[in-house]
Amino acid sequence: MKTVIVIGAQGKMGQAALTGLGKHKVITASRSGEGCDYKVDITNEQSVRQLFEQVGHFDAVVNTVGFCEYANFVEMTEQQWMTTVMSKMMGQINLVRIGQEYIADNGSFTLISGILNVKPIPFAIADATTSGAIDTFVKCVALEMPRGIRVNAINPTVLEEAWEVYGEMMPGFQPVPGTLVGKAFERAVDGFLNGEVLFVDA
Repeated sequence: MKTVIVIGAQGKMGQAALTGLGKHKVITASRSGEGCDYKVDITNEQSVRQLFEQVGHFDAVVNTVGFCEYANFVEMTEQQWMTTVMSKMMGQINLVRIGQEYIADNGSFTLISGILNVKPIPFAIADATTSGAIDTFVKCVALEMPRGIRVNAINPTVLEEAWEVYGEMMPGFQPVPGTLVGKAFERAVDGFLNGEVLFVDA
């Protein structure tokens, strides 16, 4: 049994991840902290460091959050870009950059990207760009990680459980059940994959 920190555990993707982590000791965290063990803002370096120090020993970090702004490219402001970059990209990079100081030997980080970097839709340029960055990041950083630490990303399509929210903006997409995405998180945490992007698509 591993001790796994799941960030964003109350969200749809977090709930999906939890379905694949049932045999582990799970420690939950979110930005609001409501219904979770800890509160963390992945865009704030001190908040991230504080989380890892408070938890103490842990074997894996699973992140399921990354806030993205949606707008037409020609109208999108630098601030909207930076909001997305600091959350979806730098927030996750910092989880690994800071977390590698605290995680157990042979531990793992599992990040979240998303299908829009290979199946783009209107208004999602920032989401697609940062998802692509995370996919590239895990492939490259895996070559540099110390102490046998692994880093992977889950790249899922839209969840059935979230179709009511996102379905209108994703015509022609086939949603997948959260339990299927949960299996990908299970593979990332329990397997030996490293530097891999696990696509979950219909």
